[in-house]
Amino acid sequence: MFREILTSFLEKIGRAAWIEIVTEHPRCTYYFGPFFDESEAAAAQDGFVEDLESEGATGIVCVIKRCNPEELTIYDEIADVRVERITQVHQLSS
Repeated sequence: MFREILTSFLEKIGRAAWIEIVTEHPRCTYYFGPFFDESEAAAAQDGFVEDLESEGATGIVCVIKRCNPEELTIYDEIADVRVERITQVHQLSS
């Protein structure tokens, strides 16, 4: 109970630990948390990566950081469309 209260306080002041996961396809940034500390976040990280992989995400990069994200999922639609078009052009020219 105390740990949850402290984690909530850390979140309010932007000092809670979060897992930031950036994927190449789809071109997204995900935030998972808040966690009390980096070790707690690290223990949970593999589960989130497995979930994203099972949904077909590729190019996954994880960073554990202390922050206070404004959005939990950020989709870069413009970059994702560009990559998709480049891939299609490459496939047509092959």
